[in-house]
Amino acid sequence: MKTVNKADLLQHLESSVEQHIETAIKVFQNLEEEVLLQPAGDGGWSIAQCLAHLNSYGDYYLPRLKASFANQPPTTTSTTYKSSWLGNKFIQMMDPATSRTKYKAAKRHQPPQVPDAQAVVSEFIRQQEELLLLLHQAECADLTKNAIPVSILKWLWLKPGDVLQFLVAHNQRHMLQAKRNLPLVYKSSKL
Repeated sequence: MKTVNKADLLQHLESSVEQHIETAIKVFQNLEEEVLLQPAGDGGWSIAQCLAHLNSYGDYYLPRLKASFANQPPTTTSTTYKSSWLGNKFIQMMDPATSRTKYKAAKRHQPPQVPDAQAVVSEFIRQQEELLLLLHQAECADLTKNAIPVSILKWLWLKPGDVLQFLVAHNQRHMLQAKRNLPLVYKSSKL
């Protein structure tokens, strides 16, 4: 829960989102439906299911982030940011660099058994582009105001800055999971 430079934090998050968009456009968008729907070798989610799961989080959090920033007058805000204890805990739980623990998805965020693969990929790209716009808006917003309820525990609220970090860490976690399902030809290239 250390204080970080806000511009550096947002730049790091933007870079991650840009990588997710690039992978989705260059790789996932060009895969055959059967590859997108192929379950993981260990019985885990397919690529399309991973992305559908992420889309369900985007469906919940993106409109709330948009509203949070829209309800703030554009102003020069603090140049630093400090996550809350709870926000930091949620971020660390999802960040693949700090947690290898597997979590069962909440019922509302479980993907369908056989999603419309191409529609899921398109929606994922659209949501990531929207997230990128929100990160640009965050540069002029106070990331500590207009807290957002957690999707699975509505009585818990997180600062918008923590929600942004959580979303990107959660996306990173499931992008890695989706990439593990890629055919060998894609795994050998640098993604």
